[in-house]
Amino acid sequence: MGSIDLRVRPWHVVALALLAAACASTGGVPRPFPMPGSASAGTARPSSRVEPTAGADALVAAALRLRGVPYRNGGGDPSGFDCSGFTQYVFAQTGVRLPRDVHDQFQAGSKIPADQLEPGDLVFFSTVSPGPSHVGIAIGGDEFIHAPSSKGAVRVEHLGAGYWSRRFVGIRRVH
Repeated sequence: MGSIDLRVRPWHVVALALLAAACASTGGVPRPFPMPGSASAGTARPSSRVEPTAGADALVAAALRLRGVPYRNGGGDPSGFDCSGFTQYVFAQTGVRLPRDVHDQFQAGSKIPADQLEPGDLVFFSTVSPGPSHVGIAIGGDEFIHAPSSKGAVRVEHLGAGYWSRRFVGIRRVH
């Protein structure tokens, strides 16, 4: 049986970078997002969120309806989203205009202290470089919804998970 060559070649790095593209609006490649069930996703814990009812916040309900939509670099519609395309699309569904770029979204609205987080607030993370490079929408309790990297789909995760809590940058309220 022959041996396997495990050396990393320059084209390996380029291929990996293309496969793990970040939000198109940042142009960077994020550190790998945790996949559900992986050790880096944090420990499993029961959901503190209640599924929206007819009277629930329209913004959160619109976001939750998009769970499972695949990540698409530069995507801004239900055929595929990147992080800021997802947030822009969801906010547009409720009549709120939001800039397209993560950095511009971070400048929108009001800065909110972490202890005043509410469903519908934008939550920002540093996944590529210092400052905001990834965005999601708070949905209540410890949870947020977002469009993660190229191997993911729109999904709900915990703000308190180690991956996200270490990369948390801030909150903006624009609704």
